[in-house]
Amino acid sequence: MKHLFSICLFLFSVPVFAQWGDEASTDKPSIRDKMFVGGGFGASFTRYTDFVSVSPIIGYKVSPRFAPGIGLQYRYTSYKGISPQLTTNDYGASLFARFKVFGPFFLHAEFEHLNYEFPGNSPGETLRKDFNSFLAGGGFFQPIGRKAGFFASALYNFSYQSSYNYAYYPYSSPLILRFGITAGF
Repeated sequence: MKHLFSICLFLFSVPVFAQWGDEASTDKPSIRDKMFVGGGFGASFTRYTDFVSVSPIIGYKVSPRFAPGIGLQYRYTSYKGISPQLTTNDYGASLFARFKVFGPFFLHAEFEHLNYEFPGNSPGETLRKDFNSFLAGGGFFQPIGRKAGFFASALYNFSYQSSYNYAYYPYSSPLILRFGITAGF
């Protein structure tokens, strides 16, 4: 069931980030031109769980190659496979930095703080914990016109802990894949 949930989450998660590519302009960009906004939306609906996530971001292009930013995250999960049915809500924030290394390839580093909720020992009980993650990896960004593009990235969660002995952690794998179509705002 865990693998089916992960596959559905991967297939139905389509993050949407603002364009971050080469701008062909000789004018000095304004602060508004250097800022970008975007985010992600993910959803998965199975017989056992429903999952929805929303993650807006905002960033600033310090240079054509370097852009730091911040993000927020909200995740809703409904566990239908247990009785009584249980819902959880996770909240988080992150700081990230991207560095364009060559052509369409970039490096990405991110610190994420997540306050997550998970099923407790008693029926209907939930518990809440904080979890900090350091994510790093790389990706590929290909512009599709002036205000859109395609991206793919693979990040490794260096803070990953496997769930064992009834301990629950917010990620089922240390590898986090993100991909999608971007839209500039």
